[in-house]
Amino acid sequence: MQVVRIGLDLAKYIFEVHGVDNHGKVVVRKRLRRDAVARFFANLPACLVGMEASNGAHYWARVLTELGHQVRLISPQFVTPYVKSNKNDRNDAEAICEAVGRPSMRFVPRKSTDQLAVQAVHRIRRRLVADRVRLVNQIRGLLSEHGIVIARDIAQLRRGLAIIAGNDNDGLSEMVRPLMRELQTELAELDRRIAIYDRRIREIFRASEQCQRLGKIEGIGPVTATALIAAVGDRTSFKNGRQFAAWLGLVPKQRSSGGRARLFGISKRGDRYLRTLMIHGARAALSRAGGKQDPRSLWLGKMRQRRHPNIAAVALANKNARIVWAMLSGDTAYEPGPSVKPT
Repeated sequence: MQVVRIGLDLAKYIFEVHGVDNHGKVVVRKRLRRDAVARFFANLPACLVGMEASNGAHYWARVLTELGHQVRLISPQFVTPYVKSNKNDRNDAEAICEAVGRPSMRFVPRKSTDQLAVQAVHRIRRRLVADRVRLVNQIRGLLSEHGIVIARDIAQLRRGLAIIAGNDNDGLSEMVRPLMRELQTELAELDRRIAIYDRRIREIFRASEQCQRLGKIEGIGPVTATALIAAVGDRTSFKNGRQFAAWLGLVPKQRSSGGRARLFGISKRGDRYLRTLMIHGARAALSRAGGKQDPRSLWLGKMRQRRHPNIAAVALANKNARIVWAMLSGDTAYEPGPSVKPT
């Protein structure tokens, strides 16, 4: 019997294969070591292969696609309902095989090697920024134990550390002052490394025509534009701009029943990093919209009068996400609305 659909459970060394024919009958169950996976699929006729969007999934999707197979990546949360009985590698492969055959299943966009490289830059920078935040909080906490309170502005902390390092009359013990100098050096090193990755992101932004087009949207800069291009692999995976905004978690969470619509806060699904960038960028654009007479700024002004600024920022982030999808799907440039003359 010919295999038409396969569920492949990924791992570091041991992979589980579950394949069915046109009638859904199991025709292959196999355990493969990592070095035998490509050889096994090379000897199979072209078929549909489903995998969870986990570590290494984009690499294996690229390998199996080159072998002529049709590969679909599925979010693990959509595979879980199809797992029968206890969870193990064999049952996971069977669940993936079942899930990938559902006509209404949602799939994860595949990413190219260039997109994965840009994502690596963003992830390393994100980790360095998180390390700097932890370091700053630790410094402020240690200093407060000795009666020195510094505002939460990182620039003021840098100035405060410079004063502490050269001042011997602030009440710090001789054991704590050298520690503060070491932490000051560590903070400067993190600043230097983050600045390096910021320059890399700006270089990626300048080299990409798509990123530069997205960067013209109010609230989207080089960091957000490059992160969006790196995350959105196949733009045809989204039917419309609302689906793209929902993928980013920028739409209301719904718990409707009995014909009664009940909407709550945003769903917060998808990539938290992208959603954070979109909302922070919208906040920056919201702060600069006052006094402007273009339709976008007027809409934001009315929104701020009716709702909390955080809600207005999320609404603008949602609108920006839909604009991004329209620009990417249609390969068009950003066209802001014409200015409105004040009356």
